[in-house]
Amino acid sequence: MDETFPKETVYTVSEINSILKGFIEKSFSQVTLEGEISNYRPNSTGHMYFTLKDKDSQISAVMFRFRASSLTFVPKDGMLVRCKGAINVYEPRGTYSIVINSMELAGEGNILLLLEQRKRQLAAEGLFDQAKKKELPVFPKTIGVVTSSTGAALRDIMQIVRRRNPCVGITIFPAIVQGADAAPSIASQIETANRFNMCDVLIVGRGGGSLEDLLPFSEECVVRAIAASNIPVVSAVGHEIDWAISDFAADKRAPTPSAAAELCTPVKTEVIAWLQNKQTEYYTAIKTRVENLKLMVKSFSPENMETRFRSIEQPLLYRFDCAKEELLSGMDERLKETRICIEKMRNILEASNPELILEKGYSMVRDKETGKIIRGIEDTQPGATLEIIPAKGKITARVIE
Repeated sequence: MDETFPKETVYTVSEINSILKGFIEKSFSQVTLEGEISNYRPNSTGHMYFTLKDKDSQISAVMFRFRASSLTFVPKDGMLVRCKGAINVYEPRGTYSIVINSMELAGEGNILLLLEQRKRQLAAEGLFDQAKKKELPVFPKTIGVVTSSTGAALRDIMQIVRRRNPCVGITIFPAIVQGADAAPSIASQIETANRFNMCDVLIVGRGGGSLEDLLPFSEECVVRAIAASNIPVVSAVGHEIDWAISDFAADKRAPTPSAAAELCTPVKTEVIAWLQNKQTEYYTAIKTRVENLKLMVKSFSPENMETRFRSIEQPLLYRFDCAKEELLSGMDERLKETRICIEKMRNILEASNPELILEKGYSMVRDKETGKIIRGIEDTQPGATLEIIPAKGKITARVIE
C-alpha cells in the first residue's frame, strides 16, 4: 500500500445521515423561504403537507395543526408564499424538508387574497346573482368589443366574426387594458355602449398576460359597469386558465376572446340550413293539415249535412215531444184534482146554506127587539115578542109560557 495516501475513512449510511442532520438542522434552525405552493395536501388531522418550488427546484414542506390554525388564508396550489421555519432531516430516508412555523402571502399571493376579498364583497351585494343573467341574442346584428384597438384579441375576434357570419357588424370601443388608467377606460366604454344602445351583445376582454396585467378587469368600477349593463356582456379575459372578477359579473364567460367571438356569432351557413329545415318542416306540416281538411270537407256534402243534422235533430225533437206529453198529462191530472177539490168545497158550502135548511121545514127564531137568536128557553121569557122566520115570510109571536 502506498503510504503517501491517508487511510480512507469508511462511514455507514446512518452515520452520514446523522452527521448531515446535525449540521443542517444546526445551520438552518431558523430560515425564511419563499416559493410557490404545489401538490397541497391537507390532512384530516389538520396538518398541511405540500411542496415549495421555484422555476428550478423544490423542497417538501409541512405545517402542523397548531401552527396552521393561525393562518389568515386557505393555501392553494399556485400561491406564492413566504415561510419561516427550520430545516428538518429525516434520517431513515435521508430526506429533508422545512417545518413551517409561520406563513404569509407574497407577490401574487397578496393579489389573489385581495381579489378573493373583493369577489366576496361584490357577491354579497348580489352583483353575481344568476337570476340577473341575460340570455345572449340568437341573431345579433351588431357585436360590440371593448378591448385594445391594437391588440391581437381584437384581430382574432374580427377574423372569427367575419368568417362565421359576414352579415354581423362589429363596433369597436377602444380601451386601455393595462395599467392604472385601464379600469376607468374599460368602464367608460361599457357605459357608452349602453347609453347609445350601440350593439346587441358586448365582448369585454383582452389577450393573456400576468396576473397584474389582468387586474383592471377585476377593478370594482369595471365589475359594476358590467353588472349594470342592459346589453348582454361576455367576459373574455386572458387564456383559459386565467380569470377575473368580470367573469362572475358578466352574463357569460368565455375562456378566450376567440371563444367569445364564436359564442356570440351564429354561423351563417348553419343559420341558413336551420331556416331551410324549418321551412321544409312548416311546409310539410301545413300541407298535411290542408290534405286532412280537404278529406274532412268532402264528407260535408248537402246530403251528408242533412243526414248529420237529422241525426242531431231527431233525439232533440223526441225529447221535446216527451216533455210536452209529460207536461200535458201533468196538467190534466192537476185539473182533475182541482175539480174534485172544488166539488167537495161546493158541497160543504151548500150543506151549510141556511136557506136550504129552512126549506126543509126548519125556522129561525129570534128576539124581535134585540135580534138575538133563540137557541133555548133560557134565551127568552114570557111576554117577549119573537120573530119566527121560516123558508118564506116572517111570523111574529109572543111568549105566553
